[in-house]
Amino acid sequence: MAMGQNDRFRLQTGRMDHAQAAAAGIDVGLRSYMLRVYNYMCIGLALTGAVAFAASTSAELMNAIHGTALRWVVMLAPLGFVFFLSARIHSMKAATAQTLFWVYAGLMGLSLSYIFLAFTGESIVRVFFITSAAFAGLSLYGYTTKKDLSGFGTFLVMGLIGILIASVVNIFLESSALHFVISILGVLIFAGLTAYDTQRIKAIYAEGDHSETHEKKAIMGALTLYLDFINMFIFMLQFFGNRE
Repeated sequence: MAMGQNDRFRLQTGRMDHAQAAAAGIDVGLRSYMLRVYNYMCIGLALTGAVAFAASTSAELMNAIHGTALRWVVMLAPLGFVFFLSARIHSMKAATAQTLFWVYAGLMGLSLSYIFLAFTGESIVRVFFITSAAFAGLSLYGYTTKKDLSGFGTFLVMGLIGILIASVVNIFLESSALHFVISILGVLIFAGLTAYDTQRIKAIYAEGDHSETHEKKAIMGALTLYLDFINMFIFMLQFFGNRE
């Protein structure tokens, strides 16, 4: 039997409704996924700030952390956690990854506790809000832009390696000019990484992933953006922070 015009219209409309429903489902799932990423990141930042401030109020703890060889453990332990999480995330449970993320955020707080002694509290708060505003704008751009930012990834990573090497060299040179250049490049590189990483985290979302996989992706995404924020904050503090 030949299909009438009304039947064809209803069939096409049904297909469009199905496609729209599928697209809406992906959009809702993506928003939920990104919300988990930002929630983990924000809670991690809050934990880091709380631990850093609490540690800075204890002279004995600060002497133990920054006045002895223990400072190297506190400084390098967070780096070890990042490498461990990145290497083992696929084989561990999401709950384990989440616990390690909280431990990492706490250790980072101990590592950054010195800023409350080096800079005034008012300038730390001011720089935090400046960084937050910049991060929000850059992350929003990375989330909404149609432009493919993957081409910038290689240059940003190369720049990151460059400032790491320069920072190590400047430990021995103690050059204020080189320190200034490193701080400028650091802000620019982590600003770019914020937009790039946001787009990359969004791109790896897959609607068909198991809930455990979704959770682990959200945790690793939060860790990545957390690092972007922390590093941008530290470099901005070099410019806008008032020293004690």
